[in-house]
Amino acid sequence: MLRLATKRLAAQGSHAVARLAAIHASIVALDDEDLLDIADIFRERRDTPLAAYAFAEVERRRLSL
Repeated sequence: MLRLATKRLAAQGSHAVARLAAIHASIVALDDEDLLDIADIFRERRDTPLAAYAFAEVERRRLSL
């Protein structure tokens, strides 16, 4: 039972990592206007992973809102 629970937790962890990587890749693939729209939506809520990725990409591209 413990072995199955450990495998399930490991699978959930790798699934979560893969989903976050996919979210990050989709943000990087956005054009500048769409990226700025996402950043504007999350302007007040920068504590979410989506906002963090968006604002990091805005800074990397040297864009401004």
